[in-house]
Amino acid sequence: MTSSPPDIRSVCVYCGSSFGGNPLYRQAARDLGQILAGAGLRLVYGGGGVGLMGETARAVHEAGGQVLGIMPKFLQSRESVFDEVETRIVANMHERKMMMFEEADAFVVVPGGVGTLEEAIELMSWRRLDLHKKPVIFLNTNGYWEPFFTLIRHTEVEGFTPSAFLDTYLSVDTVEAVLPAITRAGAHTVNIDTRRVV
Repeated sequence: MTSSPPDIRSVCVYCGSSFGGNPLYRQAARDLGQILAGAGLRLVYGGGGVGLMGETARAVHEAGGQVLGIMPKFLQSRESVFDEVETRIVANMHERKMMMFEEADAFVVVPGGVGTLEEAIELMSWRRLDLHKKPVIFLNTNGYWEPFFTLIRHTEVEGFTPSAFLDTYLSVDTVEAVLPAITRAGAHTVNIDTRRVV
């Protein structure tokens, strides 16, 4: 059984409401769920039973872990609420995102689409503005997030983003590296030259 990082009780996972085109993403979501449950960490997620988010929640639940889903009312049928776990129905996306933020001590960004990107960028922006100090970890399965990291570095090179913004996240290539990265990100400010954990 993997031990949980100190002072971390709940981990919010942002990920796709579909499976994507590579089976590695689905397996990574399932493995992440099992690792969270094994470490005694509660999963906080978007509440859906579909795609990678459903896969993660089922894996935690099946392994005996705790899950909190947060679902906007208008998405209940579209994202098929996973009703075998605790789910809170909220009025809108803003309320969902705020509750997910408040209920989590750390964040893991798994492959996903524009919704996942929007959540991740907002979280990084809030951290850059010193609105929180919670760890933000990208699970870079199969190099999925490399184009995003390239874009972030481009905005820095072009003078629109301060280099310190690169300190707002860590990237890991394997599910097994997620919990050590959460511990590392919570322990100190990450040096931009060594922000990648493998």
